[in-house]
Amino acid sequence: MGRCSRCARGLLPLPLAGLGLLVAVLLLRTYSSPGPPDWAPGEGEQREEASAEERARWKEVLKGAIRIPTVSFSEDEQNTTALGEFTEYIRKVFPGIFSCSFIQHEIIADYSHLFTVQGSNPQLEPYMMLAHLDVVPASDEGWDHPPFSAQEVGGYIYGRGTLDNKGSAIGLLQALELLLKRKHRPRRSFYVGLGHDEEISGQKGARRIAAKLESRGARLSFLTDEGLAILDGVIQGLSRPIAMVGTTEKGAITLALSVETQPGHSSMPPRETSIGILAAAVSRLEQNPMPNLFGSGPEKASFEQLASEFSFPINVIMSNLWLFSPLVSRILERKASSNAIVRTTTAVAMFHAGVKSNIIPPSAGATVNFRIHPAQTVDEVMDIVTHTIGDKRVQLTVGNAFNPLPVSPYDEKSFGYQIVGRTIRDVFSDIPVAPGVCVGNTDSRHYLNLTRNIYRFSPIWLKPEDLSRIHGLNERISVQSYELLVQFYLRLIQNADVEALPMPHSEVHEL
Repeated sequence: MGRCSRCARGLLPLPLAGLGLLVAVLLLRTYSSPGPPDWAPGEGEQREEASAEERARWKEVLKGAIRIPTVSFSEDEQNTTALGEFTEYIRKVFPGIFSCSFIQHEIIADYSHLFTVQGSNPQLEPYMMLAHLDVVPASDEGWDHPPFSAQEVGGYIYGRGTLDNKGSAIGLLQALELLLKRKHRPRRSFYVGLGHDEEISGQKGARRIAAKLESRGARLSFLTDEGLAILDGVIQGLSRPIAMVGTTEKGAITLALSVETQPGHSSMPPRETSIGILAAAVSRLEQNPMPNLFGSGPEKASFEQLASEFSFPINVIMSNLWLFSPLVSRILERKASSNAIVRTTTAVAMFHAGVKSNIIPPSAGATVNFRIHPAQTVDEVMDIVTHTIGDKRVQLTVGNAFNPLPVSPYDEKSFGYQIVGRTIRDVFSDIPVAPGVCVGNTDSRHYLNLTRNIYRFSPIWLKPEDLSRIHGLNERISVQSYELLVQFYLRLIQNADVEALPMPHSEVHEL
């Protein structure tokens, strides 16, 4: 009776009123997101521009570095001859760096490099930039141009390391050399760490550089390393390219599975062989993936901050993941590239068994690699693995394992994140910047005792077809993209010289 009388007076029924309120909330959240901090040029701030001759030299110096095959084959095998040659090469092509009175150079573990750049204002806390010199193996087979030829074709330089990560190492030194040529001395001190074994875990290079700095009592305002990039068409539904900065990276487990049984003749096989038992265990791991954890880690913030870049109605969905997370998570897990964002991934990497067709093998072994979502730990993943396999005949041996790294801050008051973000917008035409999760691992994990402000960003432009080039065939970088890479490090050094960030939007609105 009461509800009918309200309807008669022209008021909405309660269900419709609630729906209207929900729609209002969704739209308000969609169209009220704040923008980045307002930056004003610093007093006396100078922007260094490179001449055509200087840019041409950048290209040739990169080519020379790519031709040096600094390959890491395994933890026990590296091309140390090439690594030694690389040391002599950078001494030759960057004379300003090696002769500068306020730059100290040290060789760590025979082949890694630590540069200490003393700024003019010792009161400003220093920061650090990382890159690595080693590359994964590559043979000529399948490449359009040999992987260590550095051939320039159609505006691209082909070669192993152009994207991962020798290009960044050389580009960083190019930027510093240019600043020195312009007689510029940074106000804020910084370090440059170039590891020689990142592709095989960085235990000799990055770990020892970090230990050296820690022994000296160093503390870092922030640290940058390789990681995410400018993504153009990689995330479906975005209206333009975006930049993602890794604020954490996944953990990892290298797990050995083994089965031992009695050997015998293939004419009298048992019901299950060692291969069959192990194959069934591996199949259970593949058929029962780790739980979807979208929304439990920083990946949720990535989509919320990029919500305005999606068209309607996807922008409404992304702005209101408190409601639509289940829907988005199911969509993301359909593709391998986005599935890696929402869960701990399981990859069967190696399988070893059998010696002859008429012999029942006494043993079988497999290696499985897990990349751990930020919301899980090594112990939690191993508990799931043990339960999923559910067979005590399968022995599990954990090799290299570590938890996901802590999430670095990325709010308006986070100095390092905002400096990186501003630099991206300076160089790449004011594109959107958002935090993200690195699904691979970097040298930066060795520096946790020096700072928790770690930002993983490679200043390279990637389209969907480029993703498979990293560690794959025909790795390449365009000349234009490489010039932007050098400019990124140039501007990063300049931008980091500010003493403090501008006032955040939230505080401006309160005044």
